[in-house]
Amino acid sequence: MSSDSTPPDALATALRQLLAPLARLALAQGVTHATLDELMKQALVAAADAAHDNLPPHRRVSRITTATGIHRREVGRLVDALRDGAARLQPPQRGHASELFAHWRSQAAYRGADGQPAALPRQGPAPSFESLAHEITRDVHPRSLLDELLRLGLAEHDLASDLVRLVRDGFVPQGDTARMLQVLGRNVGAHLAGAVDNVLHDGGAGGGPRHFEQAIFAGGLSEASLAEFRRLVTDHWQATLRSLVPALEALIERDAAAAAQAGDGPAPAYQQVRLGLYTHAQPDAAPAAPPPSPSAVPTEKPDAPDPAV
Repeated sequence: MSSDSTPPDALATALRQLLAPLARLALAQGVTHATLDELMKQALVAAADAAHDNLPPHRRVSRITTATGIHRREVGRLVDALRDGAARLQPPQRGHASELFAHWRSQAAYRGADGQPAALPRQGPAPSFESLAHEITRDVHPRSLLDELLRLGLAEHDLASDLVRLVRDGFVPQGDTARMLQVLGRNVGAHLAGAVDNVLHDGGAGGGPRHFEQAIFAGGLSEASLAEFRRLVTDHWQATLRSLVPALEALIERDAAAAAQAGDGPAPAYQQVRLGLYTHAQPDAAPAAPPPSPSAVPTEKPDAPDPAV
């Protein structure tokens, strides 16, 4: 269950913490143990197959069976499914709607004096929703992009004034379970993949990628303080969005220009990045005694950011 250097209890505790919310999601969506078992076997075989892709097929199946404990016949079936592409995850592609949403929130030309996304005329010269849509893509009609934002509950269209407004702070679609599950899988999957990379490559002889991962923990917050904290986080995220989206777009344009200058040379090895910010609140342990007066509260600060593991 663990390597010689990993305490079994620590690994089991971490896996339980990861599996508990997944089990809650599965139960809420009516997913049974049989389906979860099949998905787990697919994931194990895919990971073992990638780890031994230099072996010939007949040896690879034996190695995967040994590494996963899954019966050889099952491994053969799952490897065939991988070859057919049925169980292999494809890199996520950026959606035009989400790209437009981020552009609207981050570009100064489409924000008002208060720094918030401005209400835009549906058509006309910049700044308008039409010009914004054309900055994202010329392959999709602006009306189609507007209809998608309206369907997801992210924007509203005032027919009387023909103005379009954003009505949400984040790209989390309402009333679209499939899209919300897609967002969950991509965001949490990327976070978990980065955290696992950090653990598996920490101090290893082969080195490997390291991903930024920090967290702050604090307890003893009232509901009013929690509401204020959420507002602070939202403000910080909007500031991050306004700063990093234009910077990333500039980097992408710079790399595209460099690739164009290179001509017919070797294609560059491009990378995808995903940056997120999350909060999670849950009931704190009940104090054994009434809290001390403010003057007697220790000056201990919230936990420092966890080091990248």
